[in-house]
Amino acid sequence: MAQSSPPALAAAIEEFVFPGEQEPVLAGLDVSFAAGSLTAVLGGSGSGKSTLGRLLAGWLLPGDGGTLAGFLELAGSRLRFTGKAADPRIDPGSWGRQVGFVPQDPAAALSTVRATVAEELAFGLENAGVDREGMAGAVRHTAAQTGLTRLLDRDPATLSGGQLRRLAIGCAVISRPAVLIMDEPFASLDTDGAEDLAALVRTLVQDGTAVVVLSQRADAFLHHADTWLVLAGGTVAAAGTPGEIVDAGALELAGVVCPRPHTGLRPLAGAGHESVVDGPPALELRDVGFTYRGTQRRGWFRAQPGPTPDPVLHGLSLAVRAGEILAVAGPNGAGKSTLLRHLNGLLQPTAGSVLVRGRNIGGQPAGRVAADVGLLFQQPRDQLFERTVEREVRFGLERGQPAADQAVQQALAAVGLEHLAGRHPAELPASQQRLLALATVLARRPSVLALDEPTVSLDGHGLAALDRVVRSTTAEGTAVVLVTHDLDYARSIAHRLVRIDAGRLLPAD
Repeated sequence: MAQSSPPALAAAIEEFVFPGEQEPVLAGLDVSFAAGSLTAVLGGSGSGKSTLGRLLAGWLLPGDGGTLAGFLELAGSRLRFTGKAADPRIDPGSWGRQVGFVPQDPAAALSTVRATVAEELAFGLENAGVDREGMAGAVRHTAAQTGLTRLLDRDPATLSGGQLRRLAIGCAVISRPAVLIMDEPFASLDTDGAEDLAALVRTLVQDGTAVVVLSQRADAFLHHADTWLVLAGGTVAAAGTPGEIVDAGALELAGVVCPRPHTGLRPLAGAGHESVVDGPPALELRDVGFTYRGTQRRGWFRAQPGPTPDPVLHGLSLAVRAGEILAVAGPNGAGKSTLLRHLNGLLQPTAGSVLVRGRNIGGQPAGRVAADVGLLFQQPRDQLFERTVEREVRFGLERGQPAADQAVQQALAAVGLEHLAGRHPAELPASQQRLLALATVLARRPSVLALDEPTVSLDGHGLAALDRVVRSTTAEGTAVVLVTHDLDYARSIAHRLVRIDAGRLLPAD
């Protein structure tokens, strides 16, 4: 009888414990990924998905990174771990040549020292000694697969969140690893980006790559996976085909987000919390235009000439009333995040004006405008820096004042984090970090709430908390502007939906 081929990657994790902790973050896991297979590892916030992915990818090393009891097996070579000093050591470079990894935060996968997208894509190939002609061909091919061809001359620092994710995926696949592990790869991608990624995964699987997708969402594409593993509390709560898992009802129990049915937008006026306050706009943009200065740089690989940067925003005019929820959609790089940064003065328009409660905020410090306009960044790490959850929310409030104490307590309760007040923000899973960043904004009770991709990295429980916050704040008269690629969510919550494409406002489809 012919023997079956060994798995491309496998692991038996009796337990994995972080340094200084007593309870294991992973326990009782036995996973195996065959060449040419697609596996979805699903679970809610804190289920252990990202830890598992980093461990399998060699980004989290047994020993310094934590104590592992069990084994890791790559390409038929098995390493056994007992948590002792004599345990084997993983060489991250050697392991990484066989296992590509795209972390949840795409910026963490980039070198940060390359001047252009093309050079970032070529970085790993340069280190491997690939010749210039071979690198150029690989860069062109990978860019075409990931929708980066027109961005090859761009500085990675100027990319949108979705474009950064495409770049991180490109960096992971360009060397053609035998295994590809991606953590929330569809997050913040527009429709074209998601379709490009789905096509890329299908090609990789057909070519024999073992692809593992870690996600809090049971996206439509993942229903084509060979196997679903559902994690809860650091262990496998369910395993089987997508159909078997759906029929068992295991997703909702684990906090996995399932696609919502398409619904119409909420009416502009209604009963209770759905009413919009009459009166002048809480926020108004009048013919706003904006151009970044010096955003293009050149390196050894030049795809297309590009002279002076084009305007990012072109004559945007809109008004949002108190108590209204406006959703802004559009492709990656269309100018959505740039628009939001104008609302609280982080960016100043090169033409036109921004008015908050009838007052032009032009020339005012962003710190002063933040009292009226609270901005939730696309990446929570951009606004979390304190040592505890409580201190994070309190930062900027009047210290020692009873009103500040109450504001902190109310903001944490609103997002369901009051029981974590003493924890360090870095110890929280991604879903709770986003909710914490939201709490820091809520504590100041702004009249306008600007949310950049607020649903990214939220599990089902986090989405429910976000939904409560948005509905309750608008019931109190707050105007909400949310940028999102999650059109199902936008249609379920917003009064109006507008689109931005190439920096211009368009009617929603």
